[in-house]
Amino acid sequence: MLRKIHWAARAMLCLGPLLLLAGCLSSSDSQQADPVVVENAVAFVKRPLLFDENSGALVGDNLADPSEFRPGARLYLKASASASAKSEDITSQAFAGSSFLNENGQLRYDVKDLHVSQDGSRLLFAMRAPDIEGADDEDQPTWNIWEYVVTTDSLRRIISSDVTAHAGQDVAPAYLPDSRIVFSSTRQRTSKAILLDEGKPQYAALEEDGDVSAFVLHVMDDDGENIEQITFNQSHDLDPVVADDGRIIFSRWDNAGQTGNNGVNLYRVNPDGTGLDYLYGRHSHDSVSETTDVQYLQPRKTDNGSLLVQLRPFESTDYASVLAEVDVGLYVESDLRVDGTPGSGQQMLVTGTGLGGEPSLQGSYGAVSPLLDGTGRYLVSWTPCRLQEIVTERIVNCTEERLESEDYSPAPPVYGLWLLDVASGTQRPVVEPAEGEQFDEAVLLRERALETFVPESQFPGDEGLLGDAGYGVLDIRSVYDIDGVDDTLPVGIAAIADPVQTPPADRPARFLRLEKPVSIPDDNVRDFDNSAFGRSRGQLMREILGYVPVEPDGSIKVAVPANVAFAISILDSEGQRIGPRHQNWLTVRPGETLECKGCHNPNNPVPHGREGAGPASVWAGATTTGLPFPNTESSLFANMGDTMAQTWTRVNDDIRKPQPDVVYVDEWTDPSVTPKAGSFTLAYSDLETTPPISGVCANDWAANCRIVINYEQHIHPLWKLNREILDGTGAVIDNYTCTSCHTNRDDGGVAQVPEAQLDLSDGPSPDEPLHFTAYRELLFPDNEQELVNGALVDKSVDTGEVLRDEEGVPILDANGMEQPIFAPVPVAASMSVNGAASSRFMGVFRAGGVHENFLSPAELRLIAEWLDIGAQYYNNPFDAPEN
Repeated sequence: MLRKIHWAARAMLCLGPLLLLAGCLSSSDSQQADPVVVENAVAFVKRPLLFDENSGALVGDNLADPSEFRPGARLYLKASASASAKSEDITSQAFAGSSFLNENGQLRYDVKDLHVSQDGSRLLFAMRAPDIEGADDEDQPTWNIWEYVVTTDSLRRIISSDVTAHAGQDVAPAYLPDSRIVFSSTRQRTSKAILLDEGKPQYAALEEDGDVSAFVLHVMDDDGENIEQITFNQSHDLDPVVADDGRIIFSRWDNAGQTGNNGVNLYRVNPDGTGLDYLYGRHSHDSVSETTDVQYLQPRKTDNGSLLVQLRPFESTDYASVLAEVDVGLYVESDLRVDGTPGSGQQMLVTGTGLGGEPSLQGSYGAVSPLLDGTGRYLVSWTPCRLQEIVTERIVNCTEERLESEDYSPAPPVYGLWLLDVASGTQRPVVEPAEGEQFDEAVLLRERALETFVPESQFPGDEGLLGDAGYGVLDIRSVYDIDGVDDTLPVGIAAIADPVQTPPADRPARFLRLEKPVSIPDDNVRDFDNSAFGRSRGQLMREILGYVPVEPDGSIKVAVPANVAFAISILDSEGQRIGPRHQNWLTVRPGETLECKGCHNPNNPVPHGREGAGPASVWAGATTTGLPFPNTESSLFANMGDTMAQTWTRVNDDIRKPQPDVVYVDEWTDPSVTPKAGSFTLAYSDLETTPPISGVCANDWAANCRIVINYEQHIHPLWKLNREILDGTGAVIDNYTCTSCHTNRDDGGVAQVPEAQLDLSDGPSPDEPLHFTAYRELLFPDNEQELVNGALVDKSVDTGEVLRDEEGVPILDANGMEQPIFAPVPVAASMSVNGAASSRFMGVFRAGGVHENFLSPAELRLIAEWLDIGAQYYNNPFDAPEN
């Protein structure tokens, strides 16, 4: 158990004329010889505090932008952790010459993300050269990975080629046990190659907030060769560290759908990109403060097997973090064990410290690095609590009275470097603080045990052939297993799987849809208006990878395109999603199999998505070997414990692959027991309008094929498609064409109120000229209209209220009469970006609906899938008009 530290008044430091008043560290222990302090060198970053030229306010940082440039930093090396040891600048030698100086003759580069080799002799870090004055943003220097060798005092950029080095922003390096380097980068090498396969240009995709290019994990040789992308998140994957077992633990920004529960969580992955696994933090962002969500950043190994993390918001005005140890071995959340029982999974190193710009008597911590010498000590960046008297601008120490007073505001921090001893509750100076400077990221150059080497995964046989074709495998035990609960109860999965007890038409889950996020380019690649996303930017743009049937027991085994992020939707027989939208990206590497027990309710804190966590599967599978499942085809004989999907794959010596159409064939029912169910297909070939797939993919669906639905191209033509009903003589006896009723003009061009207040006509909307009127009418709330003197106007009704003054007295008109308040009559949107099931539009076409049979099943399937993925106006940024 870690001992909590409370310093309060005895930890008050203040810098006057650069004099350190260290009254809280008056222990004789600070003078005793310490082998670690004496013998091991310390590297650290020194950077100037930056202040806004106009307001004078301290410029904060934003960790959501890993490419952020804070010029003026230097990397220093001290011979030891003793405060008296001299410091030497070891990085400025990389920028010798006047060409690197700015107009004031200053050398202004930046350096960060320090990492020590296993033998303690080398130091990896990210460094960015000074700005080039007058150059465009794309021509400015990029962040590169550098290495310093202590024994030879030598410095080198890992990637020697200027062209290759400039091809991406590279940060957060760490040594792998085989001397390769894992790092975070915007290179997105494999993702760019896939863009070419999709018919798009190569570019670095933006993260899901759309501000900067996404940083994801790559590995390379120690000479900068053989760079390979290993993760495929749509937002950042940062801060990799190699665990003792050889797997890489890192911080992943989960931002799919940009929902309120998103944030940076801990994940792990093998060095070849296989075995991607959620680890910790998804429901713990309020674990420090109810008012400030924290992110799980900068994971570091500790002596006791826990992970050391920095907890802080993305944006900070004072660079403060809460330092915590997280027990990722036993816990999946701060208050939840891997087995689902409650507990306390994280412990603050020091309690009550400042965070989010709020000063504290305990001061504030920045970076932290464990010594890993078995003593439970840490190198930390720490600033005392300081205030500035508003009238005099005098800087003073914090007291409780001053913190509560309006006469003071927070003063700029003075982060020095300290050796924190948790056991004794003390810390001693390593580098004394200085006004206007920040000392940060101290690491001890000390030998540690070499981590286990994890060899590259090998996939022989069928899995290897799938990998060669660009596929991995998704194996779901049963979609009816919702967080360890059989969602079909009281019927039960076994009865659902039995075609006699549950005919196929009565099964809720019929198909699975694979959905892929679209890589969004920056404005230099394609500058398009935000209206291209449509009603909501929440889902950005989406493509569909294809469909497969769900087996009777809810199991699925399907080949999925490798090296792309994807999500899944479970569908009913009409191709509409049932249940909540899947808002976490999955990925498989070529030949890899991703196994899932079932599905997850996003509002349920039950452990999910982590190997070995959460409840056991509720579906036991086949009860014996060599026999079919009850009342199914005898040729589909099972092995004990297998699901129907696993059985189908084994017996057919094949695996289902995604297809563009929704196709059902009853392959399971034993016709000697009960008749097989009828087959059906919801096919794009049945559309009379343009299908959302290419002709090549329509004939030969492959791993690089995509279903891309744009409103104007694929949805809007449905409204004006001729649906006249003719008799035997060719005379029109009825007309189901949507725009025959849902338009604001009759056949003679005279204004009319559209049927059901829904105008599906062509032309730009007066509310958003880049959208058709019909799109806005379907997806945005509107006002009821009426004809007045031959013109369409918003209908107003008397609210029963009258105009009143500030005293509540009615305001009379010139005739002495009260003035009634009129208001428009709202009309709710008939479609919802939340999906087809949330859209009342779909109900009018179902059996018994007022528009039953007006649209074909294939057309309704097209509308449903478009709504389910977010009802975007465009789902290809290169189809959207350029600004």
